[in-house]
Amino acid sequence: MRLLLVEDTADVADAIVASFGHRGDAVDHVGSVDEAGGALAVQDYDVIILDIGLPDGLGTEVLASLRNRGKSTPVLMLTARSDIEDRVAALDKGADDYLIKPFDLRELHARVRAMLRRQDVDRSGVIEFGDITFDPAGLTVEVKGRPVSLARREINVLEILLANRERVVPKDKLLDRLYSFNDEEVSPNAVELYVGRLRKKLCNSQITIKTLRGLGYQMVDED
Repeated sequence: MRLLLVEDTADVADAIVASFGHRGDAVDHVGSVDEAGGALAVQDYDVIILDIGLPDGLGTEVLASLRNRGKSTPVLMLTARSDIEDRVAALDKGADDYLIKPFDLRELHARVRAMLRRQDVDRSGVIEFGDITFDPAGLTVEVKGRPVSLARREINVLEILLANRERVVPKDKLLDRLYSFNDEEVSPNAVELYVGRLRKKLCNSQITIKTLRGLGYQMVDED
């Protein structure tokens, strides 16, 4: 996934970025309403984690702007406010879920997966395609029932291709989902590298990853 985290408390933000980064997700972190608007103007996200109380305003302003533009991106609000009225207001403005600080990171991940499940079953449930079985929650991959060990970026590539199986995925879309704004500048050749490694590790599968020059990559079942 590519996520936008809007959170001004440094230790909370660092913990969230590290936890999703460990899974292999790309996280863009900003700390204000203004910075959030800038990020959303140039980038689409799979999920937005949005603090309500920000230095230059309320996270609900970001949420309202997003929904007014017709964007249905799942949004989870973070709040230190326990008052029910604040939570109801956030949900009424279009939030999909909320968490009250302090919270357990495991619950945050579970809630994000639940939001994605409502958007797209394949993003949170076990995905089976041909002889490949992929569990996004457990980050496990099996080919013909046997476990296959994949590195973090290889899992990311696999997840994107499986979510778009039989469809062509442009190289720039893969690049966009693999890296955040905070990563060092990355060459498109990095995508070719990870796709190549993934092909080798799935060599015993009936599933193949085709390269369509000038178009992108396509995962197909050759059986």
